[in-house]
Amino acid sequence: MATLKVPAHVPAPSEDAEQLRKAFEGWGTNEQLIIDILAHRNAEQRNLIRKTYHEAYGKDLLKSLDEELTSDFERAVVLFTLDPAERDSYLANEFTKRLTSSNWVIMEIACTRSSHELFNVRKAYHARYKKSLEEDVAHHTKGDYRKLLVPLVSAFRYEGEEVNLTLAKSEAKILRDKISDKEYSDEEVIRIVTTRSKAQLNATLNHYNNAFGNAINKDLKADADDEFLKLLRAAIKCLTVPEKYFEKVLRQAINKMGTDEWALTRVVTTRAEVDMVRIKEEYQRRNSVTFEKAIAGDASGDYEKMLLALIGAGDV
Repeated sequence: MATLKVPAHVPAPSEDAEQLRKAFEGWGTNEQLIIDILAHRNAEQRNLIRKTYHEAYGKDLLKSLDEELTSDFERAVVLFTLDPAERDSYLANEFTKRLTSSNWVIMEIACTRSSHELFNVRKAYHARYKKSLEEDVAHHTKGDYRKLLVPLVSAFRYEGEEVNLTLAKSEAKILRDKISDKEYSDEEVIRIVTTRSKAQLNATLNHYNNAFGNAINKDLKADADDEFLKLLRAAIKCLTVPEKYFEKVLRQAINKMGTDEWALTRVVTTRAEVDMVRIKEEYQRRNSVTFEKAIAGDASGDYEKMLLALIGAGDV
């Protein structure tokens, strides 16, 4: 369900590397050429371009991009050019430095990536920062947040579609009992949310809805100002209906009070090759305006062009 538009005939990595080199040379940078190449290559192709560029010119492509580009456009291009696991490890590390906002980004990475993707993020984090993602998350969080986030980033969930309906029924009751008693961070709640496969969790939450008459996230809204409850609800949404979670992040990022470019760039660059089609559909359903139109009304210049290219607007 990706929207990234890769041309039918993709030039050789050496040709792309040469064109990028030309884009950096001369009096001004050719931003459109950079967009035309990097926004229309998949992760494997971008990795090959980086490798070829380094071999040909003795310089890291990311460093060249950093030197030639600026501001939100630079961030979008550099983030997208990164290998997905490398990108996520960078985002997680960046947000461990931002205290409370880090909880959401770390939860987002832990809950919306596949088991193998999350495992690769942890490996990339080791390689880049010489420590583990788990230890950094544990160090930068405390209390209920630590109880939830450390097992989330440590998880390696089963990815299959098999579901145990008896288990779904019994765990739905456990969740109902704990939520009724306001024991939101109880170890059983944490265990179910952080270890069960996404298919099993969906079955449990469907049973919860059918048996008790309310969606679990509605029951978790008992205290609207409880920040931990907000994070727990978001984690459940990420695990079961990620497009709804991302639509809300984008809706909040693009608003009349100003744009949260960090959030907008993060979602577009991380989801362009994954589920952007579903996110765009959800955005239009929820806001009665296309995501493309929202970006065009909020971003500008090369940053706007890059975002629109990544979400599949226009032609290759």
